[in-house]
Amino acid sequence: MLGVREPGTTQALKSFYISRQANLQTNVSNKKPMIAIVDDERSVREATGRLVRSLGYNAVMFASAEEFLKSAKLHDTSCLITDVHMPRLSGIDLHDRLTARGHRIPIIFIAGDPAGTRAYAMKAWVICFLGKPFRPDHLHSCIETALKAV
Repeated sequence: MLGVREPGTTQALKSFYISRQANLQTNVSNKKPMIAIVDDERSVREATGRLVRSLGYNAVMFASAEEFLKSAKLHDTSCLITDVHMPRLSGIDLHDRLTARGHRIPIIFIAGDPAGTRAYAMKAWVICFLGKPFRPDHLHSCIETALKAV
């Protein structure tokens, strides 16, 4: 019969709606691009991670290039933001290793001292080069450009 609800139907519909919304939210969050951030300076790494998340992306952070290269997140990364000057493996070394292994992840270089690095960055498959400190809108623009390149 139309218009007549059986007892408990309203609660069942509410439960279905709530679980459906939770599934949709999970699916939406899983489809957000993964942005990897590699920086040896904890404060910069965490601030960049917060900024990336506030822009609506998933962010995963690494304290070194080696840590990123060993990570299971490497293959899920849609864009890489890396400091150029780091101990052991630099951002340039990281770029070279990724390229040698066949990974074509769009890269955004950031550096406190950009002299000499900008020329390399422009020759390599680097989407953007930002000096520290950088403006949030500049990083956002770089990420958008990187994601279009994928």
